[in-house]
Amino acid sequence: MSAKNHTASGAKPAPPPSDVSAGVGLAGLLGLFAWILFCRAYPTIADGLGLTGALSSERGVLSGPYAALAAMLFTAGPMTIWSVLVDRVHLRPSTGLDWSLKRSVADVMPVSIVKIAGLWATWAILAALYALCRWYWDGQYLFAMEVLMAAIVPMVVLSVPYVVWLDRVMIDQRDATWHFGAMLIGREEWNSEPIKKHWRAWIIKAFFGAFMISILPPGFATIVEASPAQILANPIEIGVLLITLLFLIDVQIGTVGYLFTLRPLDAHIRSGNPFLGGWLAALLCYPPFVWGIIGGNNQILSYEGNTAGWGHWFAGTEVMLWAWAVWLVFLTAIYAWATVAFGIRFSNLTYRGVLTNGPYRYTRHPAYLSKNLYWWCSVMPFLVMSGSPADAIRNCFFLLMVNAIYYWRARTEEAHLLAEDPKYREYYDWMEQYGVITAPLARLKRRIMRRGSGEGRGTVAEPAE
Repeated sequence: MSAKNHTASGAKPAPPPSDVSAGVGLAGLLGLFAWILFCRAYPTIADGLGLTGALSSERGVLSGPYAALAAMLFTAGPMTIWSVLVDRVHLRPSTGLDWSLKRSVADVMPVSIVKIAGLWATWAILAALYALCRWYWDGQYLFAMEVLMAAIVPMVVLSVPYVVWLDRVMIDQRDATWHFGAMLIGREEWNSEPIKKHWRAWIIKAFFGAFMISILPPGFATIVEASPAQILANPIEIGVLLITLLFLIDVQIGTVGYLFTLRPLDAHIRSGNPFLGGWLAALLCYPPFVWGIIGGNNQILSYEGNTAGWGHWFAGTEVMLWAWAVWLVFLTAIYAWATVAFGIRFSNLTYRGVLTNGPYRYTRHPAYLSKNLYWWCSVMPFLVMSGSPADAIRNCFFLLMVNAIYYWRARTEEAHLLAEDPKYREYYDWMEQYGVITAPLARLKRRIMRRGSGEGRGTVAEPAE
């Protein structure tokens, strides 16, 4: 039955089913919390087990960068188990796998060899790009490079049985990686479009994967080393701690999403955003492109000139400090929830299925909406220490420009998904009519457009939604 028929009968239709269940992200969240609690309690656990020497409790809590990296496994493991045992995602047609095929190793080796060649060549090119780009060898990126260098040998070794295993059950063995390998070997027919698809996916993984690994340690260390008892009476400090925890959740689950793009989990990248505008809008928000453009003082889009933030302006007003801390934590919680809802499939610029549950029942872009509101409410660009209206106007103008970049990102993402999946088109239409946040905005937009075009005047009424 169509949405219009449902509306006529007075019942609100459900959105299209989500490709990711709520349980996936929840499982990862529980695994992450378990690891954080273990790391915080490690001195007590070590004493109880009588560990001595290098493993003694003298080391204190486990808050180092490799503990943060291990957290990713405790997040990915439960999500993988839930996906396979509960959601049974490995049986979905969208994986492109048919487990009843069971081709022999000898049958698949000619295709697998070409595919492995393409995969290894891809990694070699990406390694060369990492080596050439200076920003990867300084500051927080050094940890990411250390991790990737340690991972490359296991990746090369394990890729052989993994590719052969998948080729035995893959319906269309000649995927995008095969086409790239065939082009390199020069002895098979290949197509340029799958090769473009291959490189869009791997550039996304390489660029964002290194960034996500690089930002794992700081937030993890802050949470593991924190002493809530010492800050519970301070609304600013407790708010900052909770916000840090929520960003940690976002980063940990997001990192899993970038790195675990596995076809048996139905988490493979089906396509990367093909629009140049989408790439420009996204890359502007991340290092190294964001440096010098968005953020604090001396950036092109600097919206923090002479600002002091919410803690300064509400100082001395306990009720407002607590209220504002709760509001900022709420906005950050929406942002983190938007990532958790993706489970193992989170990443920028990709199509990996359609998400319609969690915060995505209320707006198509909960993360962008909450993040941009958070900046307005935490920085308060309209209040400046200098008392200069010009400073306040500049700050607000430039933050509006940042908001516009995120709107641009949203529109290019929608264009990508609308072109890929009929389910997303159905979800898009459902949100236009029934989304708690999206539908009123869509109606407002339609009214403005009609008035701007000279329509909707006189006795013409707004149609029922």
